[in-house]
Parts: sequence; C-alpha cells; structure tokens
Amino acid sequence: MTPLEASGAVGTAHLTELRAGLRSLIHLDDAYGGGDVRSLAVRHLSRVRRVISTGRYPDTIGRQLQLLAGEIAEHCGWLYYDADDQESARRYFGEALTTATMPRDVNLEILVFSSMSLQACHEGRARDGLDLARAAQERATHLGSPTLQSLIAARETRAFALMGDGTTANRRLGEAMKLLNRKGRPSPEWAMFHGPAELEYAQGLLYSELGHHRAATRFLSAALAHRETTYGRNRALYRITLAKNLIAAGEVDEGAAHAVGSLEHLEQVESGRVTKRLTEVAGTLSTVKAASAREAAGELAEYVQTRGAA
Repeated sequence: MTPLEASGAVGTAHLTELRAGLRSLIHLDDAYGGGDVRSLAVRHLSRVRRVISTGRYPDTIGRQLQLLAGEIAEHCGWLYYDADDQESARRYFGEALTTATMPRDVNLEILVFSSMSLQACHEGRARDGLDLARAAQERATHLGSPTLQSLIAARETRAFALMGDGTTANRRLGEAMKLLNRKGRPSPEWAMFHGPAELEYAQGLLYSELGHHRAATRFLSAALAHRETTYGRNRALYRITLAKNLIAAGEVDEGAAHAVGSLEHLEQVESGRVTKRLTEVAGTLSTVKAASAREAAGELAEYVQTRGAA
C-alpha cells in the first residue's frame, strides 16, 4: 500500500487500514475498558479527520471516510462514557450523530442512539433513555437483524425498569429473548457482543431494580458464567453487580468474597463505570457489622484509592 503521506491519494486500501484501526480499538475496549483506550481513539479520530481534510479521493471514498469518522467519534463517546466522563461522551456522541444525519446513514444513527440511551439511563434520565432506544429500534426494524433488535429491546428494558414499570420491562425483555433466537440478517459488527449473557445480565438488573435481589443473583451468576473471557470489562462489571445483589439479599460473606474477587478482573481493566460500582459496594460493606464485610470494604477502598492515585 502506498503511504498516504507520500501520495496524498486515498484509496480503498487506506480506508481498510483506517477501519482496521477502529476494529482494534473496539477489541481493546472489550478487554481493558475505556480508561486507557480513549486517548488512542482520539488520536485515531484526528488522523481520519486529517485524511479527510488533506487527502485526494473520489466522492465514494469521501462518504466512507466521513462515516468512518462518525463511527470513531461514537466510539470515543463510548470510551468516555465507560470512563465516566459524561460531558466528553456527550460531545463525541453529538459529533457522531451530526455525521450520521448529514448523509442519513441509518446504521450509524442506530449505533449512536443506542449508546446515548445507555448513557441517559446511567445518568438517571430513564425517560430520555427510553426515547433514544425507541428511536434506535424504529430504524433497526427496517434492517431486519433480530440480534440488533434484541440488543435495543434490552436497552428499552433497562429504561422501563428504572422508570419502575416492571410489567413492561419484563415484556420487552421476553421479546428480546425471542428475537435473539429468530433468523434474519446478521447483526452489524459492533453488536456481535450481544447474546445470552447480555440478556441474563439484563434480567438480573431488572430484578435488582424491582428489589428482588435473591432472584437477581441467579441471573447475574449465569451471565458471569456465560460471558467470554475476552470481554474483561464486562466480566468485572457482572461480578461486582453480583456482589452488590448478594449483599442486598443478605448473603454478606459471599457478596464480600465476590467483591474482593472482582479485583482480579480489574488488574487489566480501567473503567470509571466499574470503579464507581466498586466504590458503591465498598460503601455498603462498610456499614455491615460483620468482620468479613469490614475487611472486604477496607480492601476495596484501598484498591480504589490506589487506582485513583496512579
């Protein structure tokens, strides 16, 4: 391949290389979380912008470069969301949505709306989260990918649960499960992580929101067992969420053990969302009189403090 800097001409081979860079960033995020990866993603976005500004290419390549920039901007938003820098995440999501709207690219719109739905729910804006998920679902229905529709239905489930509508949340989750088993067009590459483990986790979160913590632990345990080791950040999140619900269900010793055990997953993971949940669990354990709980709380607090100082 001719180096872009030497020729100034941008062709399919250059586009393939730039897209491979985004794919690598996605894999790194899956394994290690958004904290350490976001600076790499921002640099890759700057590189693509520079290519768009200075390169020579036909309109067909130009459109693909613009959409790739939108995908990378969305991924930057996701990484900042995972790092719990929500203001920066909103800025990048907004940039990605603008990029998707100009050429009316439905695939990119779905990706951005579904990510913004997660962020809205994370920030306690459940109604916004539902509206964003519905906007994504409306577009996804026309694409004919049951897996993609299942993923978005699971995000609708989360919004309904946070709104206290357990009946509708259960119905949408049931529909998400049925969609996952339906044949149709394949899902886009970014949605390939979605599967039974994600739906088990969604069911656990639903029971947790409804206050059925013992029931939640069954599904969270199953989600952890079924989540592939390549998704290091998600495994850490699953296990800490399991610990939180075990403690709420009165299984303090087991919950404390899982909370401390989650630290082994966090050795390689840098995720503000995960650290925030770990801090919440440490705070809960510190209020329990049992010696095992206080010891675990101290270990978790020390870990969070050490990571914060690093």
